[in-house]
Amino acid sequence: MGFVFKRVFKNDVNERSIVLLNLYFLQPMLIFWGLTRAPINDDFILSPIIYYIAIFVALAIAYIYSLRVFRRDYQDKSIFMASSLVGNTGNLGIPLGIALFGESSVPYTSILNIANIFFIYIFSVYFFAGDKFRFSDALKEIFKIPAMWFAIGALSFNYFGFTLSADFDKVFTMGAYAAIVMQLIIFGVFMSQVKIRTANWKLSLNIALFKHIVLPSIGLCVILYFDIDPFVGAILFLELIVPLAVNNVNLSALYNCKPIDTTFSVLISSFVFVALIYVYILIINKFFGL
Repeated sequence: MGFVFKRVFKNDVNERSIVLLNLYFLQPMLIFWGLTRAPINDDFILSPIIYYIAIFVALAIAYIYSLRVFRRDYQDKSIFMASSLVGNTGNLGIPLGIALFGESSVPYTSILNIANIFFIYIFSVYFFAGDKFRFSDALKEIFKIPAMWFAIGALSFNYFGFTLSADFDKVFTMGAYAAIVMQLIIFGVFMSQVKIRTANWKLSLNIALFKHIVLPSIGLCVILYFDIDPFVGAILFLELIVPLAVNNVNLSALYNCKPIDTTFSVLISSFVFVALIYVYILIINKFFGL
């Protein structure tokens, strides 16, 4: 039965069409919906700054680490640098925030998702593409993503105090939840192509080490350093611990940088996240009192 389903995914499902539908239609709705849930305040502006500080401190450590561990394989080093700090802040982070903290978490998880998208389409693209893509080109590519323009529109909409009517709010809510479901389907399509016997365990385990141990440790220290609301601090920590983003698979395939190995890394990261979720919740309760 499993073989039949896998063959159907491989032969009859066009993952590119699903990705384009999600990227150009549903994801922008998710972004606009999330960024118009609550008024902008100081913590709302500060949260992505704290997020970036944690990410770039971890990135510097990851670069030094990769020079030693992946010095013989340039593509593994590229995948490690591009993937190990990029979490699934949108399709997992937003619904998980709702489950743990309620809908009041959505504005913060959404702005952190935007920060994560900027990192993916600038730094991750640069690492995945290697010498095929200049950093300045990566910077330009970010503005070709519809989610960026919807994010700018939503922030402006929010800043000037506009509100959606009940009918439009319902439309964007349905689109937002559809985007979450669609991305999980995309992940399933790519996951069906993974072969455990030939998987790159060294790469995947090292990525999991940085994503689920090193980054959360650095992030916790950075969050505690800043005097922010514990509720926002807990959301920040949550967005740092979520497993790898499926967008890593899309970009590695686009630049022919071992997409199957990248998919396997996403899978291992998801298992590690599930194994550590109880520990993460204990940390949130201890340091943020939630």
